[in-house]
Amino acid sequence: MSGPDPLPPELPSPGQHIATISHSGRFWDVYLEFDDDPRRPESYRAALSYSPADRGDGERPLRTVPVIVEPSYEEAVNKARALEDHQLISFLRSLLP
Repeated sequence: MSGPDPLPPELPSPGQHIATISHSGRFWDVYLEFDDDPRRPESYRAALSYSPADRGDGERPLRTVPVIVEPSYEEAVNKARALEDHQLISFLRSLLP
């Protein structure tokens, strides 16, 4: 999935931070990034973006396709915050080589 314009190195995501998880010896910050889709103004679609806390030079965040689809912004944020660590780790594992 192509993401938004590149961010300065100090900003891992333009989205809202929803969790920090641990996987394979690294800590990952998880962000909720909304997809502005003018074809679907009745729903809020968002992807999960994973940024390792120890991100190296040139290492980019990993992003899912939109996996949260809700009728309001608040419901989308609440659904993302309700995801348990094992669910967030499963999404992350699907993005790793």
